[in-house]
Amino acid sequence: MTSLASLYPAHINELQIRTRNVLNRENLYGLVIHSGKELKAFLDDNSYPFRVNPHFKHWLPLTNVPNSWLILNGSDKPVLVYYQPVDFWHKVEVLSEDYWNAHFDIKVIANAADVGQFLPYDKANIAYIGEHIEVATALGFEHINPEAVLNYLHFHRAYKTSYEHECMRYSSAKAVAGHKAAKAAFLAGESEFEIQHAYLQATSHTDSETPYGNIVALNENAAILHYTALERSKPSSPRSFLIDAGANFHGYASDITRTYAFEQNDFASLIARMDKLMLAAVDGLKPGKSYVDLHCETYAQIAEVLAEFNIINVSASSAVEAGIVSTFFPHGLGHHLGLQVHDMGGFMADERGTHIDTPSQHPFLRTSRVIEVDQVFTIEPGLYFIDSLLADLKASKHGDMVNWQTVEQYKPFGGIRIEDNIIVHQSHNENMTRDANLD
Repeated sequence: MTSLASLYPAHINELQIRTRNVLNRENLYGLVIHSGKELKAFLDDNSYPFRVNPHFKHWLPLTNVPNSWLILNGSDKPVLVYYQPVDFWHKVEVLSEDYWNAHFDIKVIANAADVGQFLPYDKANIAYIGEHIEVATALGFEHINPEAVLNYLHFHRAYKTSYEHECMRYSSAKAVAGHKAAKAAFLAGESEFEIQHAYLQATSHTDSETPYGNIVALNENAAILHYTALERSKPSSPRSFLIDAGANFHGYASDITRTYAFEQNDFASLIARMDKLMLAAVDGLKPGKSYVDLHCETYAQIAEVLAEFNIINVSASSAVEAGIVSTFFPHGLGHHLGLQVHDMGGFMADERGTHIDTPSQHPFLRTSRVIEVDQVFTIEPGLYFIDSLLADLKASKHGDMVNWQTVEQYKPFGGIRIEDNIIVHQSHNENMTRDANLD
């Protein structure tokens, strides 16, 4: 892999250009980005796990430093106000020397309230970017998360720098190690709880350090799209395993899903067919094409799979026209990926934030934007047997389009989702998941 230190200067330069452009456009003098602060649980003295402001970690790989600040004007060296308290109760994140330090004018504070001495005195034309409105108000900011600024930053965040691509390759490789460990645990007959521990150990993550709550689902639980319950008991008859889990590296997320059958059977054949379909969708990521069109094409291909496996008794085109494919594939094809799992800017036509609507028959799409070079996406088609959706379909006028006996045979397996992480280049698509040797 390319050295992060060699790629980082160009990344910082690009962020400086974006900052300068948006400040000029909005007649502002600067941005102040707050990393965030710890949030206490209600009526408790314990804090929730800290999640850094994504605008903060866009600039530098600090993900566990609350009460820190970036002061930017797009021209001068950015100022980093780094919070390093004297604390014998908790481990302090001590400022270390790394490849990024030289790019910032670093000021260290031991008391969070001391930030005021480094902030601009006149804040009339300075914008605060962060979660904590009460902090911004107390410090005298008038422009708090201005929509026009956020729209500009979110739109351009979809275009990843070479440094960001490299961070995401590391993140993908880390997640792949976890997926391999989880698969081995499943085949050894372990419980969901034990499989989760195998994943976390392989990725060197705690459960609060993963980019999202891991989905570790055995058998029928794979039909629950965001299943995170983690049953402690081992299944008496393991049949299927769906894992949707990622990793973090320097604040950049990976998001990978695999489905496995415990035995070689019809469900295993259905998984293999869906894997082939997923790779075809990856090939369909083309610069200049609408992600909505790619979703609709994949939706039609899933109808063909339903017909091939005798799940429906009508043609694929009839299933699409009737809309019954949504019972088996009720979510979008994928989403932008980066500093956040569902990265910002997915519905924007331009840097002003003009919204691109999704088709009414596909309301759960997470992006409607045109595919462009340097963007990073997930591709994650699915095919599920969800009780509530199946009941609605069975009671509808289209109920006779389904072979319900076949559906009953597949229901104990829950469902299938396969997800890869893709960088779009001008000449090709880079499948980071497969490149990290996860089949």
